[in-house]
Amino acid sequence: MKSRTWLIIGIILIGIVAGSAFLVQSLNNVSVTIDTNGTNTTVHTFYIFGTPPQMTVEMQGKAEEQIIEPNSTVESIDNDIKAIAKKYNYTATVTIKSQFGTNQLPMPATVNGTSMVPTLQNGQSIVVLKTSDYKVDDIVVAIHPDYGLIVKRLKVIEPDRVYLMSDNHNIEYYTVQKDLGNGLIETDTYKKTPLNTWLPRQNIIGVVKVY
Repeated sequence: MKSRTWLIIGIILIGIVAGSAFLVQSLNNVSVTIDTNGTNTTVHTFYIFGTPPQMTVEMQGKAEEQIIEPNSTVESIDNDIKAIAKKYNYTATVTIKSQFGTNQLPMPATVNGTSMVPTLQNGQSIVVLKTSDYKVDDIVVAIHPDYGLIVKRLKVIEPDRVYLMSDNHNIEYYTVQKDLGNGLIETDTYKKTPLNTWLPRQNIIGVVKVY
């Protein structure tokens, strides 16, 4: 009978300890909301007893840095914010809110060149929704191994690769002159066509939603 009593007491004590640990963890949990439209980003932290201002400042800086980073994801931002919270002895629940919905990640970009004229102009600001949910004729931003970030029209989707094309189909010609001396000038004419390319599907960052 005594053994059973002690067993019951032991189970109760274990329950109390586990419950206390859970309560402490819950009390140390900070709710972090990242509001962003791809251009402006604001971090809001909520904790019933208040949060260290420096922690919020660090989270703000990290969020702003990661929103414009082509390779960032919802998961990578979540991990970064949680790592900052842990440094201050907190746990964190992180939510990203954008014009595209909850935990839908936008990224700002700037058009460089005239390959997407007349749809997009050189120097135009755009906002990309990072996603793998795209379809033929979407305008997408992708990473090209030679040219870095490019913006193109998605024309073909295959299991492992996609074909991207420029909206601008005009062929430009330009000349280069070289002085050979003795009054002789060598002139060469070159043809410049907008880039069309095959790329691996994983190179697509997302779909252009705002332009």
